[in-house]
Amino acid sequence: MSRIGKKPVAVPKSVTATVDGQTVTVKGPKGQLSLTLVDDIEVKLEDGSISVSPRSDTKRARSMWGMSRSLVENLVLGTTNGFSRTLEITGVGYRAAMDGKSLKLQLGYSHDVFYPIPDGITIACPKPTEITITGIEKDRVGQVAAEIRAYRGPEPYKGKGIRYQGEFIQRKEGKSKK
Repeated sequence: MSRIGKKPVAVPKSVTATVDGQTVTVKGPKGQLSLTLVDDIEVKLEDGSISVSPRSDTKRARSMWGMSRSLVENLVLGTTNGFSRTLEITGVGYRAAMDGKSLKLQLGYSHDVFYPIPDGITIACPKPTEITITGIEKDRVGQVAAEIRAYRGPEPYKGKGIRYQGEFIQRKEGKSKK
């Protein structure tokens, strides 16, 4: 039995959820999201909560059970609170700034890197060394953060680069004379 899958997803008062076959649609103060679940999973909306259960006892149904429940929970959380990811920039001369509808990154290259902001995502730079990414879809927020981090990932010797807030970088010792 899936410990995660057994728990029903509570639907707050400010959110309206509908289940039409395999499609779950959630509408809240931040926006509307929908998700189509696989056929191995049965989804029900009953007395203010959404419950997810496997249709059969196959390996695929059991493995999709907990994941499907987590995806439904992310719909509810995204439409009520939204999701946020913060990136930190470390390095001399490394900085970020908003430039119209794109993010301008100066990362030690001979040129500036411009990242176009996708629809449904909001990017802010409260400090030149900090980037905040917000949106209602958890997977898109994480994907945008990963794409920005990939321009200059943190390196282990001096720790320069873009990293997630709170991420620990394992530092290495440099060359030493014997």
